[in-house]
Amino acid sequence: MLRVVAQQGDGIYTLLRRHGISSSKLSDFIDLNKDNLGENNSLYAGRTYILPGKSDIAASTTSVSSSKLIEASSKVRHVPLFGEKYERVEILDQKLKGAVYYLVSGHGGPDPGAVGKYGPYDLAEDEYAYDVTIRLARRLMEHGAVVYMIIQDKKDGIRDDNILKMDRDEVNYNGQPISRSQVQRLRQRVNSINSLYAKHKGAYQRMLTLHIDSRSERKNIDVFFYHHENSADGKKLAETIHETFNNKYNRHQPERSYSGTVSHRSSLYVVKYSHPPTVFIELGNIRNNLDQRRFVIPNNRQALANWITEGIIADYKTK
Repeated sequence: MLRVVAQQGDGIYTLLRRHGISSSKLSDFIDLNKDNLGENNSLYAGRTYILPGKSDIAASTTSVSSSKLIEASSKVRHVPLFGEKYERVEILDQKLKGAVYYLVSGHGGPDPGAVGKYGPYDLAEDEYAYDVTIRLARRLMEHGAVVYMIIQDKKDGIRDDNILKMDRDEVNYNGQPISRSQVQRLRQRVNSINSLYAKHKGAYQRMLTLHIDSRSERKNIDVFFYHHENSADGKKLAETIHETFNNKYNRHQPERSYSGTVSHRSSLYVVKYSHPPTVFIELGNIRNNLDQRRFVIPNNRQALANWITEGIIADYKTK
């Protein structure tokens, strides 16, 4: 049976829900842990508890925690990290079965990244990059991929607001606080990626990191991509996603051309030191009025995630 550690503030229902188990299994949980419960069947933070057997785990043959998203063979998975509205993930097909993706949203925690002004509101790079990234995670899971969110905000989930509130509660993989040191922040996420990469040795693995640029307010830019100069696989993935965006613009905005580019930039820390083939994606200029519409409109954030997903699937088909 699966054993998990209770977090501060957890109750039985919260713990069951986090691991995709129906609340109807409450009595089973109590029976399994009756000698390890407090008053009124409360949980002790830091203690290990036994969950009902795998046959009782809803949505998955493997536990799905908020700290990582794991491949499952069933048609539906429950991922609390996505938020209450979106935590139920229906597996549409297995187009990405066997593929492992590491997704990193730029900045986070004490570092909001670039900040743009939108009327009276501040737009923080880390909030909007995170929302596109977590939407991308959900889409990849719908196609059977193994997905790891390296930067996480367990309170936000996927948000459908125009203005995303700035906060500092994002954490690194496995709940590790994000360092105030820039170099240490980058080292934290790269270490997490490389450790997981070693565990999946032999599998098809890719890493994507999503950012939002900051340039002159007058500079409207399209989505563009970086890869390591010595990574043929990283270059191929970047070019395939770029081609997808170009096709989408030709279809949906034929009156203007798509000017996004693909180039190598091996000096970027996560590109240089991450072991999986890596693509660094800049989604636009957070200070430009036109680009801001790409971020503040939820459907546009979803479109970004959808288009990136299509490019990823096209790349995987040619593996």
